[in-house]
Amino acid sequence: MSHTPHELAEEFPDKIDVMHELKQSDQHFAKLADEYHEVNRAVHRAETNVEPMDDLAENELRKKRGLLKDQIWALLADR
Repeated sequence: MSHTPHELAEEFPDKIDVMHELKQSDQHFAKLADEYHEVNRAVHRAETNVEPMDDLAENELRKKRGLLKDQIWALLADR
């Protein structure tokens, strides 16, 4: 399988331990991280034409991924 860009561990490499802890202790964070992972995979599948989609749908997924990343960062920033 090819490398998937934009994984949370790559986006926030200095917060890997914090993310692991929050996934175990914070249900909201865990939900955001799971949703980010799902959207990120969908974007990757679209970009690699494994599951092609129209440009508008792909751009909407990218926006959603960005929003989720911002929400995740807001929970990580002070830790």
